[in-house]
Amino acid sequence: MRFDFIAVQAAKKAFPVVFMCQLLEVSCSGFYAWRSRPVSARQTSDLALGRLITTLFAEHEGRYGVRRIHAELAKTGHRVGYKRVQRLMKQLGLRSVHPRPYKRTTLASAAADHLVDLVLRDVHPLGPNQTWVGDITYIRTWTGWAYLATVIDCHSRKVVGWAIADHMRTELIVDALDMAIKNRKPAPGVIFHSDRGSQYTSEQFRNFCASNNVRPSVGKTGICYDNAVAESFFATIKKELVHLRPWPTLARLSTALFTYIETYYNRKRRHSTLAYLTPQEYELKFDKETSKAA
Repeated sequence: MRFDFIAVQAAKKAFPVVFMCQLLEVSCSGFYAWRSRPVSARQTSDLALGRLITTLFAEHEGRYGVRRIHAELAKTGHRVGYKRVQRLMKQLGLRSVHPRPYKRTTLASAAADHLVDLVLRDVHPLGPNQTWVGDITYIRTWTGWAYLATVIDCHSRKVVGWAIADHMRTELIVDALDMAIKNRKPAPGVIFHSDRGSQYTSEQFRNFCASNNVRPSVGKTGICYDNAVAESFFATIKKELVHLRPWPTLARLSTALFTYIETYYNRKRRHSTLAYLTPQEYELKFDKETSKAA
């Protein structure tokens, strides 16, 4: 503290007020009037709102940008303008995390030639458990690559099944789909849409689908939009979790994925496609509206 005081006094001697006012082309009286002027109501409000925004940003571990911070504020009763939130976040230096480069994991299979696309990019079903999508992504650990397979309900964007392993064999996607079936107990005929990777078009996987009344569907080769829901989730989880820290072991990664998917993404993270509701909130809202209409 003593050093700071000495530094301030030295600065005042080196750069007197009169000299600085002349340099900036302002009057000394105007400067002293500005310095003694009380803080405006707007500035006081900005300070309070900035603290709240900083708290929300930290609560979501830097995963929320302007849009989701704005939606979170509105949800908690703080009706403020989008541009105001944008301005304050810029002033506070708050920027959400960004994704890393993409690496291809899909290995096309000739066995997919006779399979059909039952979705045709219509990823907005009228209710839950009508259309699911699945995909695989890679994650580096200190002991080698890990592979994450997911099953997402297109209606609510909720991750209803997932599995992680140190391989990309068909068992990985079977485990993810099996979790989804046990969690959701869908009516016979639910569509499961994927790319044309060899795992999803294998006889083992098609037999598993048939025995569980799941209708497999595949998109076109090389068309990323055919599985945009799954790709969007992977981009999100990589920028918000995977690329933020190193992963020493598969076990450590698995625990972190469980926490992110089951307690954060499905229940707390607001989704732009869902009018900034969480997947859990969206499903509860649908159930409530359906009950009223019955």
